[in-house]
Amino acid sequence: MQQRSDAPAEGRSLSDAHMMLYRAFHAQTNFLRPRMAKIGLGPGQPKILGYLGVNGPCSQRTLAEYFELDPAAVSRMLASLSQSGFVRMTQGEDRRTRLAEVTGEGRAALAEWDRCCDEEGATMLAGFSPDEVTQLQDYLTRIHANLRRANRATAPDGEAL
Repeated sequence: MQQRSDAPAEGRSLSDAHMMLYRAFHAQTNFLRPRMAKIGLGPGQPKILGYLGVNGPCSQRTLAEYFELDPAAVSRMLASLSQSGFVRMTQGEDRRTRLAEVTGEGRAALAEWDRCCDEEGATMLAGFSPDEVTQLQDYLTRIHANLRRANRATAPDGEAL
């Protein structure tokens, strides 16, 4: 006769909240990547253009901190965006700081990207009421805050990873 265990079932992570979020993220990626490629953008680049479009010229460090990315990864994205003509690098107020800013070509790419995101948003949120969309946004904001707080608590220097 088999004994019952009160231990959680193996494989439960296949249907828990983290897996649902992971699968939604990958479905979103699969929806957006082909559209991104048609515009001439690579992974991670649309968010950089979006930030620069909204906030104006800024440093690589500012971008890395905002998106919680390794500065070297941001540097590679900016180099690629610059090579594609979407971003221009200029000298900051001091000699050590370089600022990234969106070019005219970059603004055109960003406008096309925003149209893709509008299409994705309509598809993703089909059947949701406005209240449900607001509730989902609140949940995602809280999830992000919880994870950032946990990351800061475990990071050696107290900074978010």
